[in-house]
Amino acid sequence: MFELWYAIVALVFAIYVMLDGFDLGAGILSPFVARTDSERRQVLTAIGPYWGGNEVWLVVGGGVLFLAFPRVLASGISGFYFAIFLVLWCLLGRGIAIEFRSHVTNVLWRTAWDFVFAAVSMLLGVFLGAAFGNLMRGVPLDSDGWFSLPLFTDFSARAPVGILDWYTILTGVFALLAFAGHGALFLTWKTDGPVHERSRRMARRLWIAVAGLWPVVTAASHSVNPALFPGMGRGLGVLAVALALAGIVVVFVRLSRGSGLGAFLGSCAFLLGVIGASAASYFPVMLRAIDGDALSITAYTGGGHEDGLRTALRWFGVGLPLAVAYFVVVFRLHRGKAVAAGDGEGY
Repeated sequence: MFELWYAIVALVFAIYVMLDGFDLGAGILSPFVARTDSERRQVLTAIGPYWGGNEVWLVVGGGVLFLAFPRVLASGISGFYFAIFLVLWCLLGRGIAIEFRSHVTNVLWRTAWDFVFAAVSMLLGVFLGAAFGNLMRGVPLDSDGWFSLPLFTDFSARAPVGILDWYTILTGVFALLAFAGHGALFLTWKTDGPVHERSRRMARRLWIAVAGLWPVVTAASHSVNPALFPGMGRGLGVLAVALALAGIVVVFVRLSRGSGLGAFLGSCAFLLGVIGASAASYFPVMLRAIDGDALSITAYTGGGHEDGLRTALRWFGVGLPLAVAYFVVVFRLHRGKAVAAGDGEGY
């Protein structure tokens, strides 16, 4: 039962990265692919029907942790308190920027909110990547399962560690590039005109960078946590790595053939594969203690009661298909290219 809920946690956060990743990427790229007010509104129209629902998956991830692994959630929220507040402020700023920028026609007003939208999207990409790096590297858990982290120490990725060091900055940059590439492919699929052309050119460059940096991040992960690679050899880990590799190939092949949707689906496969491989290699650990594996919190030591998990699994079996159906309906309703609404009529 704990193994199944570990997989569910990984799946929920992978879905969040895949879905919210494309609208974060669109925000990151907005200053580079949209140069006029109409083009910026076209970018917002492309992600407008989806971004609110995409962010809900982050809440779902927290809810699943609360249900299945309460000790992990309690320790993580306490230890990453400062980082979580930074993420929340960025999420708030991003939503406000999207909703407020078209309320006033003043150029200065709109330029300011466009800057906020792009800046917090970039910061969120780096923060989420750094959070992933902290999990892979490990945190200074004590014997009671608690920890605290300063923003940085000596950037060495060795105890005493902070939120930022050379490794977590590397994973933050990798996440930023991956989100930007994911968003570029989404805009290539959902837009036309100058935004489409600029997004297609950006997508090719960004995915070359992602493909080049991925093995570097993998080697760095092995350097800071040598226990990862043995876990990668498990059956699911091999399948996840194969999915990520196939996703990269599909991105380049479909992009060269002018298929924005096909390339975007390849990008989705890559992100799912990377997170799946990381989860498989990390199992059963959920919070790794950098000072010794005996202090780590695992799926077996951080979970709730099995009876409650069995009951919750039945409800999850009801809720997940409903959530999937919602996104299928939303994507069908908004199929086709995004067209900027008239001024005052939308984003």
